[in-house]
Amino acid sequence: MVSAPSWVEHAIWWQVYPLGFVGAFPSSEPPQPDQHRLRRLVDWLDHAITLGASGIALGPIFASRTHGYDTTDHYRIDPRLGDDADFDHLVAEAHRRGLRVLLDGVFNHVGADFAGHPPDWFSGDTFEGHAELRTLNHDNPEVVDYTVDVMAHWLGRGADGWRLDAAYIVPEHFWASTLPRVRERFPDAWFVGELIHGDYAAVVEAAKFDSATQYELWKAIWSGLNDGNFFELDWALQRHNAFLTRFAPLTFVGNHDVTRIASKLERPEHVAQALVIQLTVGGVPSVYAGDELGFRGVKEERYGGDDAVRPEFGSPPTELDAFGADVWALHQFLIGLRRRHPWLHSASTTALRLDNRHYVYETRSGDDALLVALNIDDEPLRLTLADVGAPPGRVLGGSAAPPREVVDTLVVEPHGWRIVGPV
Repeated sequence: MVSAPSWVEHAIWWQVYPLGFVGAFPSSEPPQPDQHRLRRLVDWLDHAITLGASGIALGPIFASRTHGYDTTDHYRIDPRLGDDADFDHLVAEAHRRGLRVLLDGVFNHVGADFAGHPPDWFSGDTFEGHAELRTLNHDNPEVVDYTVDVMAHWLGRGADGWRLDAAYIVPEHFWASTLPRVRERFPDAWFVGELIHGDYAAVVEAAKFDSATQYELWKAIWSGLNDGNFFELDWALQRHNAFLTRFAPLTFVGNHDVTRIASKLERPEHVAQALVIQLTVGGVPSVYAGDELGFRGVKEERYGGDDAVRPEFGSPPTELDAFGADVWALHQFLIGLRRRHPWLHSASTTALRLDNRHYVYETRSGDDALLVALNIDDEPLRLTLADVGAPPGRVLGGSAAPPREVVDTLVVEPHGWRIVGPV
């Protein structure tokens, strides 16, 4: 198993896309450097604490022309956001509250305006057909040295780790050449690679990552709920169990690149089920800013198609409708449950009852275990715990759940859920 820093065992990220969050992109009037917009994130740090997060995962904050992934200078804070002093203030305020800070590192490609380096720094390719994005030459030792220096520079200024953008397309030997050198200077840093398809465990090992984005599980959660096919989810969780023997994946039901979970799911009540799954299985959870408030937004495959899932946030608190208030309360409950059961970080799951529309699983690490029951049928689920090999338990939470009731039989209402712990 990958030996990640010990603090990650308790990590729960609140993910923010800064350029959108502070209204810097897209914007009809380009923000001015003296607006110091990055400091607006500080106003939301107490919200992250109230949510139960232990860290803030930032999208791109370095100089770029547009959306942040077309970097022009990795050593400069994007002037639309502010400057070094604004970054230092944000990090200091986060750390003062006990929040870690994760940065977004775009080292596969740079913007067309990335200047000051000879042609052999570039491969000649564009990134996924985008003419404004130039792919770096990852076989060039100078590019390796540059990446090491950039990572170390910002870790030295207080960052706690890096999300490595588009890691799935970067040669594994490049990461294997850079990350150990950074860890020599910052052994407590954490590195998560953005992977979408493939053999996650093999890539994590070869590239020397600590973790990887769990897109397989994300897809199985919303797809299984929408299609009434818990077999897909169970298959993904079996894969997830195998990953957990090697590393702790970054789990999510939303991020800056995908349609929000409240828009992705066909039934609003299934948002709760998606959150229950994410926050009761092993891994390192991440909550995308706004999802905890019930925000909706659809990503479209067109220019500007990300804008709906990367909105500007005003000053807290946000006024919520009934759905948003319920989603907020559920996030607080589930994250609080996870904090009271930190062993969930490494927990594996076992299906106790599985069919298309019912999924009852045990989530366990050593002697610690919880039982989770999901029902997406139009009829109640009746389950005698002894029939699935489980002892009587205490209901810890659920839709319409009697608080703290000790049961030997569960009755879960249509499209409802329960979490049961030991007596």
